[in-house]
Amino acid sequence: MVQDLTIGVRVVRYHRDRWRLPDGRIVVAPLPDGVDGHFGLELRRLVLSLYHQGQSTVERIVALLRDFGVLISKRQVVRILTSKIDAFVAEAKQVLTAGLAAAGWVSVDDTGARHGAVNGVCTQVGNDRFAVFTTTKSKSRLNFLRLLHGGSVLNAASRAYMLERGLPVATTDLLHAGREPSVFEDEASWDTHLLAHGLEPKDGPLAPFRIASEGALWGGLTEATALDGTVILSDGAGQFAIGEHARCWVHMERQIHALDSFTEPQRRAKALIQSRIWWLYNDIKAWCLEPTPRRAKELARRFDRIVGMKTRFVTLDRLLARIRTDRQSFLKILQRPDIPLRTNGSENDIRSVVTRRKISGGTHSDQGRAARDTMLSMMKTCNRLGVSFWDYLGDRLGIPGRKVLPLPVLIAAR
Repeated sequence: MVQDLTIGVRVVRYHRDRWRLPDGRIVVAPLPDGVDGHFGLELRRLVLSLYHQGQSTVERIVALLRDFGVLISKRQVVRILTSKIDAFVAEAKQVLTAGLAAAGWVSVDDTGARHGAVNGVCTQVGNDRFAVFTTTKSKSRLNFLRLLHGGSVLNAASRAYMLERGLPVATTDLLHAGREPSVFEDEASWDTHLLAHGLEPKDGPLAPFRIASEGALWGGLTEATALDGTVILSDGAGQFAIGEHARCWVHMERQIHALDSFTEPQRRAKALIQSRIWWLYNDIKAWCLEPTPRRAKELARRFDRIVGMKTRFVTLDRLLARIRTDRQSFLKILQRPDIPLRTNGSENDIRSVVTRRKISGGTHSDQGRAARDTMLSMMKTCNRLGVSFWDYLGDRLGIPGRKVLPLPVLIAAR
């Protein structure tokens, strides 16, 4: 059995009737369904696939198409990549909503991404069913809460969040005076509410304006039950520490691995801690297959013994003390054996953003940024669901062939 491809260029010239009506208006016969512009749907599908799935550059796509005999410019390829993506953008937003609604856990990660010649950050949110990427200007907790699309709401959850983060009781009560829940239509209306109560926008994670805004967004997420029972698994970055939070064990061990040891006793102490952590890691993985409360308590005591050791390697002892303070996040797995111990899924996903950044730099227009984030989200989600990205593009562009259900429907069915 020999598999092969047939690649060629098909050019169609349409002769269209043109009529002048009695009232002076001129009408032209419409083009067939699916024909829009100077390039056909199959060519558009190939360009989108080469760029997003093949991680190719615009210059290489142009060179390849010209070798095939297509008359096309770099600017025309860019237009194919960035125009007519509204339907894809809408589906990506629905994927995030459906993914969070059905998620017992999500893993998150971020990396640098330039836009408009300014450094920004691309954040990934996903699990074994979906993945969504969003590029923004900052990587703060406020930004992360905005990405989850909860809206600003004042309720009991927002009040508890503000008090927990240190906002004065008087200020919290003043903001919550009135009917609860109080829903704000957009960010501008919420900012107006804060300004009316004397809170001015200031930088810094502890600024009252920011804490109040984070609290209102958290209230919106709880009101929409978007993260109800969902564990957020991260590498330990502070902006992701909201709600039920779990930390990656691989990143914990990576900090120990990165320590410089200069004497033989220090090297032995470091190797001892690493071996015990990996031993415990493997035992917890085995426990997740058949979890029992008694065994969970034993594993928790082993964790306490490891991070409570005094090795006389001062830098290592300080690191173990820091790990000990975040004990609840590392041992979340013993309460929720359904969550992973590591963020490898997010690490692999975010690597695609890093690769794109290295070969193509950043985006210039907002439309280009939306196209990059959206198509990467759709491609990774298709991979999670076992759907061919090629078939997905063909169905969404209107090419006859295999039908692909809306991705939010497939996520809910999983």
